[in-house]
Amino acid sequence: MPAANKSALFQKLPSTDELLHDPQIHGLVESDGHAPVTESIRVVLARLREEISADQLDEKSLPIALGGLSAAVERQLRQSLRYSLRPLINATGVILHTNLGRAPLAASAFDHIRGTASGYSNLEFDLKTGERGKRDVHVDRLFQRLLGSDCAGSVISTIVVNNNAAAVLLALNSLAEGGEVIVSRGELVEIGGSFRIPDVMSKSNTTLREVGTTNRTRVADYENAINDRTRLLLRVHRSNFEITGFTEQPSVAELVALAQRRKLPLIEDLGSGALIDLRSVGINGEPGVLDSLQAGVDIVTYSGDKLLGGPQAGLISGRADLVARMRSNPLFRALRVDKLTYAALETTLIAYVKHDHDAVPVLRMMRLAKNEITRRAEAVLSHVESSQTSQQLKLELLDGESVVGGGAAPSAVLPTTLIALIHSGVGANELSARLRAGTPPIAARVEEGHILLDLRTVFPEQDDILSAALASLTGN
Repeated sequence: MPAANKSALFQKLPSTDELLHDPQIHGLVESDGHAPVTESIRVVLARLREEISADQLDEKSLPIALGGLSAAVERQLRQSLRYSLRPLINATGVILHTNLGRAPLAASAFDHIRGTASGYSNLEFDLKTGERGKRDVHVDRLFQRLLGSDCAGSVISTIVVNNNAAAVLLALNSLAEGGEVIVSRGELVEIGGSFRIPDVMSKSNTTLREVGTTNRTRVADYENAINDRTRLLLRVHRSNFEITGFTEQPSVAELVALAQRRKLPLIEDLGSGALIDLRSVGINGEPGVLDSLQAGVDIVTYSGDKLLGGPQAGLISGRADLVARMRSNPLFRALRVDKLTYAALETTLIAYVKHDHDAVPVLRMMRLAKNEITRRAEAVLSHVESSQTSQQLKLELLDGESVVGGGAAPSAVLPTTLIALIHSGVGANELSARLRAGTPPIAARVEEGHILLDLRTVFPEQDDILSAALASLTGN
């Protein structure tokens, strides 16, 4: 298009001020504010200028675009003001999906969060004395009921920081700053986001002393490495990988005996950390917090939003004298959590105290029987098939496996029934993208050209929404 013609088209574009006086757009200003509407107008006009420059708009098509300006501005406004953090349906079958926010909270937590956050609370206020209190007392009392007030002859206490990496950082810095920490080479794990145990130790101002080999470490390796600079022994649970074959690893009992004999604290980083015996839900080989404390481990660190099923938090449980040293560390204030986390964590722990494990979504999902998942999957299948307007979408039920995820129990699988989708006119990746583009978005697995949906991680009240979303795929 000649430059003169483009110039004429540019001149036909209204100014921002003109559009602000348009009756429809003026209504948006009243409801959503002057600044965001003005910015949306500028974005839409800039887009039109780009289309004119790229010869995508001419004298015939520009009037059509101008006629839809107010609608375009409203769409842009809604998009700019929409939440980026949005709820979605997790149909992957990964219970603790790190990318999807890990553990969903118990429904009762929201009432407690709302009541605590919408006004003032006694977060650090002792109601009996009227003086300043400590925020960790709200959950420490519950942890003592769940873990016991003493284990292996020591008084037990628990404090809360913002995640498990912070818990390890605080524990090491408080108990071993300037000294050496002994850990097996086979336990130098890397967790999500390229975050490595050696990096955490470096930031804690301790020196890593590796012992053993990747696949074999004996208790004698720890003992031979102990010197005048040794401050503690560290055991890291291999929560997100396994080493099989020609392997050896000291038992917790062996390390406890060594630590006690050499008068050194033993810290165990469980990573996930369960408060119930997971064998009851078919998961073996995953140690619990109470197991470690009863075995004599001095300090256990673990996450709040993994197997515990609560909010993101790092929990430090163990000998009260050692925990007191961490509480007095200036780092503790930098790493502490807010009232929302305490409210959610307190609600979760009360469910454990009441033995109401089904109130904790993560535990409920792990306990869900395959036949119940099959029944729900059949209902979804029936609904979609009865709603189809074409035969392009084919669904079938397959035997499959759910996983715990979140770096917990890497070898554990739970039997499930999968809904498999295949579309005759759309590939699996495109189909997955369409599911993610819905409201709410749906996250699924893509394997061997199929979309796989696992209802273990879909809340029952979401089944109808999922069914409607699948049925709508036939009309695309």
